[in-house]
Amino acid sequence: MTAATPAERPRDRKSSQRRIQLAESALQTLGEHGYARTSLRDIAANSEFSHGVVHYYFTDKTELITYCVRHYKARCVTRYDDILDSSQSADEVLHRFVDKLCETLVEDAPMHRLWYDLRTQAMFEAVLRPDVLMIDATLEDMIWRVLSRYAELADRPLLTDSPTAYAMVDGVFERALLHHLSGDPETLDWLRSRALGLLPTLLGA
Repeated sequence: MTAATPAERPRDRKSSQRRIQLAESALQTLGEHGYARTSLRDIAANSEFSHGVVHYYFTDKTELITYCVRHYKARCVTRYDDILDSSQSADEVLHRFVDKLCETLVEDAPMHRLWYDLRTQAMFEAVLRPDVLMIDATLEDMIWRVLSRYAELADRPLLTDSPTAYAMVDGVFERALLHHLSGDPETLDWLRSRALGLLPTLLGA
């Protein structure tokens, strides 16, 4: 393999930066309208970029959407790092984690809706599955790191494995998201109560 020339490297960086700009611009439209109801033309119409520019950097809607979600989730997976680094007790990890769950439910609802939409579409469209499985594994690892730190500070073993724990936490969050999007005023209280009650049950004596 030949190394990139000095002229090629800036061009690659510029292309990467433009793809990130397009992803940031597209996320709002995708979050509002979902996978099935959004086209490249719709994304261009709601951004500063022309349809031709969008199509130049992304061959089709699937490539753009999966890139957008990967870009967003790459930021999400660092959301709890501060909790892990600075918490001094299991109780502090628990409450700060639940606070973050409630915060992101409200602040990032459209992006979470897009993620669940894309994950469901992957049941039917094989082209989406590799990216969805990769993102899902990354989110599972994020939750497992929180739970492992929680168990470590509590000096108690975890009773379940990573996939099962992730499915339980994610299931609670997805239900809360649906109720939040439906305008249920009790959603945050429900999410807080269920999450605070769930995590201690994952620890042994």
